[in-house]
Amino acid sequence: MMMARRSQGLSERHRKILDFLTRFQEENGYSPSIREIGDSINVKSTSLVDYYLNQLEQMGFISRDNRVSRSIRVLEPAERLLNRAVNTVRQAGRQLDDIIPIPVLGRIVASEPIPVPPSDLAYFDPDYSVEIARSLLPTRERPEDLFALEVQGDSMIDAMVNDGDTVILRRAQEANNGDMVAVWLDDRDETTLKYFYKEKDRVRLQPANPTMGPIYVENPASLRIMGKVVMVIRQVKSVAA
Repeated sequence: MMMARRSQGLSERHRKILDFLTRFQEENGYSPSIREIGDSINVKSTSLVDYYLNQLEQMGFISRDNRVSRSIRVLEPAERLLNRAVNTVRQAGRQLDDIIPIPVLGRIVASEPIPVPPSDLAYFDPDYSVEIARSLLPTRERPEDLFALEVQGDSMIDAMVNDGDTVILRRAQEANNGDMVAVWLDDRDETTLKYFYKEKDRVRLQPANPTMGPIYVENPASLRIMGKVVMVIRQVKSVAA
C-alpha cells in the first residue's frame, strides 16, 4: 500500500468565491449569505456552497463562525492569496515533475451495497484530486485512464482496504476472476467495491471480511463494471499524545 499527498488546490469556483467575498464585503461592510454566494457561482445547492467554504477555511483563506450568519471573513486580500497560490503551484511543479494528479470522483461503498443519491458526487469538485508519484504506478498504467474513489465501509478489510481509504482505479468495463472492482448495479441503483468472480449464469461479488457473505448477481447484465483497483491509499489517522 502506498501513501500519497492529497491536493486541494484552488479551483475556478474557489477563485470566484474569494473574489465575490472580497468585493461584497468592500461594498457592503458585511459578508454575503450562503445563497448569495451560490448565486454568484451559479450553484443552487447551499450544501455544495458550504462544502467549498469549508475547503477555503481549511486552506486558510477565510474564517467564519458557523453559529453566526454572515460571519465569513477573508483573511487576506483575494488577489494576494491567489497570486501566492499560483506561485506555490508553479514552484511545486518545477520540483515535482513526476507527480500526477488523479481526480477523486466520489465515494464507493465497501460493504453491503447501498443506494447512492444523485447529489452525492456533487460534493466532489472536478479539481479535487490525489497526487501520486508516477514511479509508484505500474508502468502499464496511463494517468489519463485513472480515477479515485473514497472508500466507505469495511467489507474489504482483509484486502487492506479500510473505511476512509482511497482507491485508485483504471477505467474498465470487463474484469477477470479475482479482480477487485468498483461495480454499479443498474437494477438497484447501488454501488459497491468487491472481488469479482463469474460463475456460470451469475456473478459473485466477494467481500474480504470473514463476517460478511458474498453478493450474488443473478442477472449479470444488470452489473456494470466501473473500474479495476490498481492502488490503495491508506488514510493516516492521528494518534493522541
